[in-house]
Amino acid sequence: MKRVEGKVALVTGGASGIGLSAATLMAKEGARVVIADFNEQGAASAANELKNLGLEVSGIFLDAGDEASIKDAVDFTVEQYGTITVLYNNVGVTNLKKDLDVVHIDLDEWDRLMNVNLKSVLLGSRFAIPHMIKAGGGSIINTASMAAFAGDATRSAYGASKAAVANLTRYIAAQYGKHHIRCNGVAPGLILTPAARNNMPGQILDMFEKYNALPYHGEADDIGNTVLFLASDESKFITGQTIQVEGGHYLSNPTIPDMQEMMADTGH
Repeated sequence: MKRVEGKVALVTGGASGIGLSAATLMAKEGARVVIADFNEQGAASAANELKNLGLEVSGIFLDAGDEASIKDAVDFTVEQYGTITVLYNNVGVTNLKKDLDVVHIDLDEWDRLMNVNLKSVLLGSRFAIPHMIKAGGGSIINTASMAAFAGDATRSAYGASKAAVANLTRYIAAQYGKHHIRCNGVAPGLILTPAARNNMPGQILDMFEKYNALPYHGEADDIGNTVLFLASDESKFITGQTIQVEGGHYLSNPTIPDMQEMMADTGH
């Protein structure tokens, strides 16, 4: 039997990158999947490619900043496939030009990120949970970020929103566990999605790799496979957790890479 055979999954932000990886892996492992994305054409194209492989996948529009659009996505999933048993809340946005330190941050940008990154998780869960209760249970998975677990020089709103996602994950798990609904988070590090490869300066990529415990960056499937595990019954006794999939970036004393370089220079 495939790992998520019989499950019905809604993946938000599923047209590319991490979301597409998770949607693809779940579909290949037996789930019926709805890919929802602001890029409606991208969602439809991704769904069609998976349909050509004989998989049950639909692609629809989603504006994660709009309550009605989120409800429509959940309703579509239930109408199309009869229920919803997996919800992957994956949408997340940031703006490096506006999301700055706390003195200089654009306050409208703060509100936008809290709405899209955090409230969308609340609303997706709010609309999906009653259907999951009727179905006898389900799994909600939320994309947090390594930014949820440490301070940074910028991206104050992004980090705060993702930290709130990690805590909301615990609240949902505590409130609905007796209904056989699990809720977990995934906190990616720097993942080499097409967007990261095309837009991230090489100097930044090298900097992140230097401070990873592992000598390489993550790929989209590293997150997708974690989501697949959390969607499956293999993780049936795991709830309220946010799994950091970030190559050990925060694992050790931050001076270790510099210390290793110094020791190598002195022959030790």
